This record gives sequence, structure tokens and C-alpha cells, in this order.
Amino acid sequence: MTPALRVLLITLAAGVGAGAIGPAFDSGRAYEDLRQLVAIGPRPSGSPGIQQTREYIKRQLTAAGLTVDEQRFEAATPLGPVPMVNLRATLPGAARGRGRLVIGGHYDTKLFREFAFVGASDGGSSAAFLLELARALKGRTNALPIELLFLDGEEAVVEWRGTDHTYGSRYYVQEARRTNAVQDIRAFILVDMIGDRELTIRREQNSTGWLTDAIWDAAHRLKRPEFLDAHTPIEDDHLEFLAAGIPSVDIIDLEYAAWHQPDDRLDRVAAGSLQAVGDVLIAALPAIEARLK
Repeated sequence: MTPALRVLLITLAAGVGAGAIGPAFDSGRAYEDLRQLVAIGPRPSGSPGIQQTREYIKRQLTAAGLTVDEQRFEAATPLGPVPMVNLRATLPGAARGRGRLVIGGHYDTKLFREFAFVGASDGGSSAAFLLELARALKGRTNALPIELLFLDGEEAVVEWRGTDHTYGSRYYVQEARRTNAVQDIRAFILVDMIGDRELTIRREQNSTGWLTDAIWDAAHRLKRPEFLDAHTPIEDDHLEFLAAGIPSVDIIDLEYAAWHQPDDRLDRVAAGSLQAVGDVLIAALPAIEARLK
């Protein structure tokens, strides 16, 4: 199926007229980004690998015509201070002064000393997805500005307990609170571990109801079996936003068999899984924007 035909089918399924062809998510390009990221190797926070990853992300966003902003900070971790960097790029929106929609995911990988963890789905898929989303949406007329947020420090440096996790999202929200800008973040959509060949995405129990419904309604219209109606609670970057009163949703496959395993490699992920999430999220945008106007 050609990208143009796929977009036509998506827009028709979403109830949009055939003359209003929307943006196309190209999973082939997304998979190539994923391949390039995995080729870098392990990419834990503060490492040479994550610095190379940042440079790759910035090159791709710049090539898409976007300006990249770095949010640098030093995180206090169980292993001492670690420099971290969130990356942000914003697509313009028609309604100025009404805040922005933020779509984010992490680009770091878990630190393992026992093996080389390259995080194809866990860290790689979300970063690659956001890069292709930037290309897909750059020509769209967005109702609100859409900020693409690449979060550092989602992974625990040692073990997921206390505050040893979600460093980037915690700092991002803290800065929004400090500058009285929380109200400008109208909603937050998180993608995490979406590359699994056998993709299974359940409704995340902590997520905002109407935002979850908008995405799952789009999945039902597109007949995407990867999105299940069963609920499951998950701790992830979206909790920092929810704690600040920001409507948030987590799109994640936590049933990924290679999660935090040495075999979280390219042969465990598929372009089709990235395509499924890309098609659904783009199809859900009109309903989300209508709610936020």
C-alpha cells in the first residue's frame, strides 16, 4: 500500500472528506531512524552514546525545518550527579496564546554493566517515532502548537524506586511550575516502547480519561487490534505531568518480552508497529485539538 493510499484510507475512516488529505506517517523512515540509533549502541544518560544520539536527533529535526531547544540540567542520582538534556522542537499552531500540546518520549537507554543494552524498543522506538512525527506534521495546519519533547533520564540509573527515574520529565514539569507556565501545557501524550513486533497497547489506568478515549476511538475506527481496551497501571514519565494537573496519556507496550533484556534489538521490533501508533495518533489529533480549543 502506498503512503498516499494509506492516508486516504485513514482520513476516510476518521470521517474526513476525501479532499482533506492529512499528514502521512512513514514507518520506513522511522525504522531507518531506529536503525541508526541502535547502531550507536548503549545510550544511557551522561554517556558518549547519548551525546551521539542528541546530535543525530538535532540533525534530523533541523533537516525537517525545526528549531531545537536544549533544556540542560544536572540530575542527582544514586551514582552521583549526571548531566542530562531534554530536547524540544515546536510545530506552529493556528491558535496562539492558548498554550500547546506536548507529545513526548524518552531517548535514553537503561544502564547495564553486565551486557550492552541497545534499547531498540525501549528508548529507540520513541525517539524514532517522534522524529518521523515531526516530518509528518510539519506541513499540517495544527490547531495549537505541538511541541515534540525528547526526554532524557527516564530510566533508573540503579533501580526504579524513590526518585531514581523520570529525571527529564520531573525537571521539565518543575521548570514549568517555577515559571508559572504549567497552564500553557494543555495536554501531554507520551509514547514509550512502541516498536514490539507483537505490539500490545492497553489503556493506561492513571491516564486522563478523555485523552485516552480520543486515542482509542481513533484506533477502533482504524481497526487497529494492537490497541486493547483492558486497563493496566504503569509508572512512567506521564505521572509527573498528571501530578501538575496536566491531562496526560501513556501509549506503551509493557508486555514487551525483551524489556530490559540483551535481546531488545532490531530483530524484536517492526516498522509496522511504529506505523500503527503513528496512524492512530494522527487520526486522533482532530478530536484532541477540538477538546483543547
